[in-house]
Amino acid sequence: MTTGQRIFPWCVVLLAGVYLCVGALPAKDTGPYRYGQLGLLPVSADGRVKPLDTVARNSLMILSDKQTLRQDGASVPAIQWLTDVIARHEQADEYPVFRIDHPGVLSLLGLKQSDGKRFSFNRIMKHAQTVSEQVQQARQVKPKQRDPYQKHVLELSRQLNLYVQLGSMQRPYMAPPLEPSQQWQPFEQAFEAAKQGATPHPVVVHLSAAMSSYQQQNPERFNAEVAQYRRFIQHRMPHAGRKAAYEVFFNQFEPFYHATVLYVAAFLIACFSFLSYSSSPSGWSRSLGRGAVWLLWLTLGLHTLGLASRIYLQGRPPVTNLYSSAVFVGWGAVLMALILERMHKLGLGSITAAIVGFTTLIVAHNLAGDGDTMEMMQAVLDSNFWLSTHVVAITIGYSATFLAGFLAILYILLGVFTTVLKPDVRKQFGQMVYGVVCFALLFSFVGTVLGGIWADQSWGRFWGWDPKENGAVLIVLMNALILHARWGGVIRQRGMMVLAVGGNIVTSWSWFGTNMLGVGLHSYGFMESAVFWLLVFVASQGALMGVGMLPLRWWRSMSAEQGEAVSKNKTAVPAVSP
Repeated sequence: MTTGQRIFPWCVVLLAGVYLCVGALPAKDTGPYRYGQLGLLPVSADGRVKPLDTVARNSLMILSDKQTLRQDGASVPAIQWLTDVIARHEQADEYPVFRIDHPGVLSLLGLKQSDGKRFSFNRIMKHAQTVSEQVQQARQVKPKQRDPYQKHVLELSRQLNLYVQLGSMQRPYMAPPLEPSQQWQPFEQAFEAAKQGATPHPVVVHLSAAMSSYQQQNPERFNAEVAQYRRFIQHRMPHAGRKAAYEVFFNQFEPFYHATVLYVAAFLIACFSFLSYSSSPSGWSRSLGRGAVWLLWLTLGLHTLGLASRIYLQGRPPVTNLYSSAVFVGWGAVLMALILERMHKLGLGSITAAIVGFTTLIVAHNLAGDGDTMEMMQAVLDSNFWLSTHVVAITIGYSATFLAGFLAILYILLGVFTTVLKPDVRKQFGQMVYGVVCFALLFSFVGTVLGGIWADQSWGRFWGWDPKENGAVLIVLMNALILHARWGGVIRQRGMMVLAVGGNIVTSWSWFGTNMLGVGLHSYGFMESAVFWLLVFVASQGALMGVGMLPLRWWRSMSAEQGEAVSKNKTAVPAVSP
């Protein structure tokens, strides 16, 4: 190998490390107001203690589908926006933060789609009476009978209520308990208690002065009051203060976003490596492959850091809701794919790891639009033991089944559209998919049994044919079907690949589809907006299964082999799996 080939993997990792170090640098307040210090203050919302920075980001995400906003050509951070909502509402009411997409709702407000997607509070409130009337009418309709217009009207009402609660400081709860027997209180409750003669809570003393200084455009006093209150928090609630500070770092660093970027880079490098190896193995193909693997291990470490951070902040195992399940499914699939790459060294594991890692993190990002992804769980889920056993086991089963399915997709696409699926590559594909399906069957079966035991403890019955339970057993049956069909000779390698793609459909149904029904005891993460994308995914997998069943003469890899055999005057064609 040349010097360039030897140092290439090190250069890839070095560049990725520099990229991550730059991303990890703390954000600095460039203006006179230290908004960042305000964002570090712990508050209580949605059943957990979190920094005010998280409340600002989640609230803006609910209203605007973004964590920053643009005003007069400048970017306004979420914590600055929230400070304006509280203390300078005349200015905040002009910020275009309410995202409205539905044509009917736009028409209700006298707006057009050409006017944009985001509108200010003042612009909406010009039609407050009309909106209120439509909200009342929509509420009279049963939830399952509401049309899209009524659902969007109610969503706008929820957003407006959230905005008003933030501005009046009814939400979040900003007054921490001063005694063990006390609870978190809304700021206005502590403020009213002080007006009635009670000893003023420190949050009333310092936060009132800070917001008053903000209104009077006095940054020195604002910064001093915020700093003094932070010292009180560090003295009275040191653990909450440390967790809040770490969560702010987590919010700013965005490890899953950076992991998504690195997965794309690793995918490109792995593709070049595989194509180079398939055409003519060389030092560069090995160097590219090694660079992709090293970058993927680094990215997996970043992915792991994000998971560990959520476990620390939430005090729960890694999977608690749909968002965290998407993150964990991707993590498990990437780890297994890298192990496969270590065993086979073809680049196929690297390519699949990058694809699954990127895809699952994109899914997770789109599941975060409803606000806090670490919200308090329903009572039936409040068990760290079962979350660590049943939920983790069943989610690993999801990861393995998806990994087998994506490997099979790669097999089909390479076989039909390229000439690189040579016999040795097909053989290793078959070994990988077979091994992963066996692993998936084990964990999906164990996870399903553990779920039945948990159900017996929670609801008094082991099995109730709930949609989620049916979905779980379908994954077990699908993996068992693949293995039994292969063992019995009903299918060979290509048939195993087609059925593995079908496993993606079954798993997506169990993972998301059962929640779309909105029925059963397991509907914890209902998201109506995901129905369309679930159907698109299912249709795409069905189409790929159809492609996989095309006659072998239409597969470029197979026809290329036949052509080579004929050109060499061979009477036998290399073995092709039917």
